[in-house]
Amino acid sequence: MPSLKRILFVCMGNICRSPAGENVFRHLAAARGLEQDYFVDSAGTIGYHVGEPPDSRMSAAGEKRGIVFTGHSRQFRIEDFQEFDLIVTMDESNRQGVLQLALGPEAEAKVRPFCSFVTRHPDQEVPDPYYGGEDGFEHVMDLMEDGCEGILREFPAH
Repeated sequence: MPSLKRILFVCMGNICRSPAGENVFRHLAAARGLEQDYFVDSAGTIGYHVGEPPDSRMSAAGEKRGIVFTGHSRQFRIEDFQEFDLIVTMDESNRQGVLQLALGPEAEAKVRPFCSFVTRHPDQEVPDPYYGGEDGFEHVMDLMEDGCEGILREFPAH
């Protein structure tokens, strides 16, 4: 039996980008019949939105693509380094915030920029769509679909 792969998506507030990663990845894994092979979650580097559901505009962008958004915001914690195999950050600020809590090279090695898995877009970071319009949420969804496909390729369930 294959071992469960555990992936955590991290952004600042855990209401837009990281829930998008979590839910897009879950959707893509389920479409391949792999939902039982992955445990996926998301977190934020700040605790401002703890307990809140994903941003309604991000959820709406997902629904247009047949992806249902679930979950509630939580803050990243040191224990996440032990509980997850891969910690994916949406931008450099998020990456630095997570790395500040790492307790050594083994923990640091689990942290990867999300865009390192993106192959069809030139973006180096996932832009925060929170203060923008609908196009920003659609662009984040494009990046999520691209990057989550890359994660599935690089971290196969079997």
